[in-house]
Amino acid sequence: MSVAFTKEDSAETASETLLPDRPISAEPNLVTAEGLKALEVQVAEARVAYDAAMLIEDINERRRQAANPLRDLRYFSERLRTAQLIPAPTTRDIVSFGSTVTFNRDDGRKQTYRIVGEDEADPKGGSISYVSPIARALMGKVEGDVVTVGEHELDIIAIA
Repeated sequence: MSVAFTKEDSAETASETLLPDRPISAEPNLVTAEGLKALEVQVAEARVAYDAAMLIEDINERRRQAANPLRDLRYFSERLRTAQLIPAPTTRDIVSFGSTVTFNRDDGRKQTYRIVGEDEADPKGGSISYVSPIARALMGKVEGDVVTVGEHELDIIAIA
């Protein structure tokens, strides 16, 4: 009888539903206090989703439903384990991890970004990773400095 007509485990089905791990950056896992809380929430959410999937009776459907939460659980657990909490900046004189920086671009645009950890970065939401080219160029600079990123210049006008 074909495996398609049985509910037996199959190595093929198992391999189809075991997802590869999400890549983990080789950079130090620096996080803000908000980033640490977000990692804790993501671990809890992945655990709840995985536990719910484990209640499904059909083994093949259980594997399919558990695949993403299991991968997320492995990823966020590792990110939480390796998280290095960086305190909020104590000065607004110099750009550092956790700073919010406003700058004028050479094309006339004005932008503001907070420099945060990799997992909490959301450029559309106003935050960039500390390992991004813009953040790397801004770190250690002060208001009035002009930095070059690629072929563009950024004029720092405020640090918060």
